[in-house]
Amino acid sequence: MALTDEAIVKIKGMITSGELGPGDRLPKEADLAARLGLSRNSLREAVKALTLVNVLDVRHGDGTYVTSLDSAHLLDALSFMVDLHRDDSVLQFFEVRRLLEPGVAALAATRITPEQVIELRLLCSDLAPDAGVEELVANDLQFHRGIAEATGNQVVCSLLDGVSGATQRARIWRGVTQAGAVERTLSEHAAILDAIESGDAEAARAWMTAHIAGVETWLRKAP
Repeated sequence: MALTDEAIVKIKGMITSGELGPGDRLPKEADLAARLGLSRNSLREAVKALTLVNVLDVRHGDGTYVTSLDSAHLLDALSFMVDLHRDDSVLQFFEVRRLLEPGVAALAATRITPEQVIELRLLCSDLAPDAGVEELVANDLQFHRGIAEATGNQVVCSLLDGVSGATQRARIWRGVTQAGAVERTLSEHAAILDAIESGDAEAARAWMTAHIAGVETWLRKAP
């Protein structure tokens, strides 16, 4: 095991064992390095790596602290990884969305509040039939985010934020090249929201599956 990896594992062990908890300050660098049997350089590299994935927070002049370790904060690192994806992997992200989002819609149908329904209705009405492609995709992202928020599950929101970003370019390309994209999107969104508002989890699941699969099928056939 590389020395930096060893340092990461040892710091992780201190956190998972409960020795260090959310918000705790790490011991001074020299003390921690000696205690863990590491070089100070290896420890510094480990701290940098754990800072990138939101496990540690380096406050210059104050020390290094364990972050809140809440799931949403840790999953922010997923967005960084997703941003580096290659365009030829976008179908894999659509497959992930097809696996996740129908279940999210079904859960939203059991938890959504009347106020959230109103917000989503207004969002749908904000999109004019002659809307541009960028506006269409922005509205679509916001609609799916709103459904995720209706589940009350912050982990779900963070996961879908990361995965959805990777499919944005493909959705823009579809909007540019496929006639009736705005009308189709509005119609499918309305059907999904009708099912969610009525509390019909299975109908919401089915409509969301069709909605995601439609873009995925188009993408597979696209030249």
